[in-house]
Amino acid sequence: MATTMSWGLCVCIHIAIFAWYVFTVSVNCSLKSTERHPGAKSYGGRWKYLTFLNLIMQTVFFGLCILIDIIHLILPAKSLRGGVPTLLVKLRDNIFTVLAFPVGSFVFTSFWTLYAYDRELVYPKYLDDIIPIWLNHALHTIILPLLFVQMYIQNHRYGSRLKGILGLALFAALYLAWVLWVHHVSDIWVYPIMAKLSPVGLVVFLGVASLTMAPLYLLGEKLSRTVWPSSTGTQKKKKR
Repeated sequence: MATTMSWGLCVCIHIAIFAWYVFTVSVNCSLKSTERHPGAKSYGGRWKYLTFLNLIMQTVFFGLCILIDIIHLILPAKSLRGGVPTLLVKLRDNIFTVLAFPVGSFVFTSFWTLYAYDRELVYPKYLDDIIPIWLNHALHTIILPLLFVQMYIQNHRYGSRLKGILGLALFAALYLAWVLWVHHVSDIWVYPIMAKLSPVGLVVFLGVASLTMAPLYLLGEKLSRTVWPSSTGTQKKKKR
């Protein structure tokens, strides 16, 4: 069970995490492309990779957390009731519950599941010569522990379960449309596994990948209730 943490301590933790993500983005963007792995030079650049989109999203999210922390530190308590501070907290909670946690968890789970089965399907061995091992873990591993840290230090209120899952489904649909568009325009698949699948296999793969998002949303909700049981009653009322 978590306890309410001071805004001063929260901002210190958030600054450290934000700085880590900014550093990771900087290093990732400085990687050189090669003929074997054109990466950013091919159509869509880094923006066609869910890992990079998630990295940017996590960076923006923790930047927002810092802003909210500072506002709560410098403004008197009466000024925090309603208005912009309340809207920013709601925005923070919506981003975390609908996108940051489920998408970050999906990146971690899907990458390491495929990697364990056959790394050539998602992260060919030659990438070890291009992407440092620590950066690979920064992109695909550390994201999950940092999300757990955030879940523990601050309570995030879950809104309507239906709206949350629909919002996540919209994100998944838009990303899949983007991946298919990249293939249509450039004749390249974002991930090696897609090039190895038949049309039917591709549909099944994309469908299963999309459907796994909903359980991750529910997992985040369950974990949040476990860490912050005092808010469970309020959240249950909202879902009726």
